[in-house]
Amino acid sequence: MPDAARFSLPAVPAVLLSIVSVQGGAAIAKGLFPLLGAAGTTSLRIGLSALVLLVVVRPRLGALRPAQWRAVVPYGLALGLMNFLFYCALARIPLGLAVTLEFVGPLGLALAGSRRWTDAVWAVLAGAGIALIAPWHGHGLDLPGLAFALAAGGCWAIYIVLGRRTAAVLPGQQAVAIGMLFAALPVLPFGIASGSLLGLTPHLLLLGVLLALFSSVLPFSLEMQALRTLPTRTFSILMSLEPVAAAISGWLLLGERLLWGQWLAVGFIVVASVGATLTTSNQPSAVASVD
Repeated sequence: MPDAARFSLPAVPAVLLSIVSVQGGAAIAKGLFPLLGAAGTTSLRIGLSALVLLVVVRPRLGALRPAQWRAVVPYGLALGLMNFLFYCALARIPLGLAVTLEFVGPLGLALAGSRRWTDAVWAVLAGAGIALIAPWHGHGLDLPGLAFALAAGGCWAIYIVLGRRTAAVLPGQQAVAIGMLFAALPVLPFGIASGSLLGLTPHLLLLGVLLALFSSVLPFSLEMQALRTLPTRTFSILMSLEPVAAAISGWLLLGERLLWGQWLAVGFIVVASVGATLTTSNQPSAVASVD
């Protein structure tokens, strides 16, 4: 598309719009859960996202070398499992808390192996955030929901490691398009078993297309555009605002209200993420809008 450049946004607005797009997509997904469940919604989103990306990117699957297949297949599987676990969490707990807990994964990866005392401060802050969210008295928040969110964060950390390896052997757009195909593999069996996909209507398919566009196609495109000119550290700091954006989106779009302690937990983890970004060595971005 030769005229695409004239419609490109500056890097910082592109990242902020990506964040808004992802949280809007999460709100659409949560509206689909009563009809399709987490498995059906994940299957619909990933399946439609894969189709759109295949049409737009048109990756040359037959030209891939064995080393590229070895990198992109586990990358895609991690992407699919991460999204499935996140939607399982989102079906049980508020959007802001789900995103906040999921952020523990990339934050832990950023702090792993660090020997700086300042990074210990960020780890303590993140731990305090988790402690503020946890329902210590056996009531309140859904414990499986919290576990799903933390597991999604662990998959996010794995996805980051595999994504760096994939990016070294395959261009970014092709990696995402091909990876999305394999992302469907760990999810589709659950979606099919649930039976929810059998009742798809034109209205649900339209919502699925919007979900795929807001949650995958648009944010991936905006972030790839921004990363061409934006320093990695600046990008990571901006993405660290995502838990706050999720909490605000949950409040405005879904009527989900957080308690003061939960807002404080969101703040602790955001500060820990920004602090870790500023004090750790500069490295490829560990955070992207993949929820």
